Amino acid sequence: MVVDTSPNNRIARPIDTVSARKVEITDRYFCFLDQHLADLISGKVTVMLELNDISRELCISHKHLIAIIQETRGQHPCHFYIAKIIEKSQQLMLNTTLSVAEIARMLTYEPSNFNKFFKKYVGQTPGQYRDKHKGL
Repeated sequence: MVVDTSPNNRIARPIDTVSARKVEITDRYFCFLDQHLADLISGKVTVMLELNDISRELCISHKHLIAIIQETRGQHPCHFYIAKIIEKSQQLMLNTTLSVAEIARMLTYEPSNFNKFFKKYVGQTPGQYRDKHKGL
């Protein structure tokens, strides 16, 4: 471990502490997303949290969360949130008999809005995705 003992630093501290903290916050963000989506799917919670809510739950500012995730992962936190929503919805479509409307509601979307959301990121409607991938 390298210690910063420069004259501008009053207290000797490990240089990699800041990086370790950023990795910790990043890990906490992704764990939180996974748990939140699992809670939505199980019905434990019924409201999809926004990024402001998530940062509050993680006890950091919204701007700080954005800066850290962008620095550690190269993308805005919303990019990963959307990717996880898409991933969970795809899993539900392929591994359950729930209708697309039920999946949409489970993820707190109106079915027509969910169809538009899904198509924007996947390039096909949820029904088309299910039909194409169900037997694979």
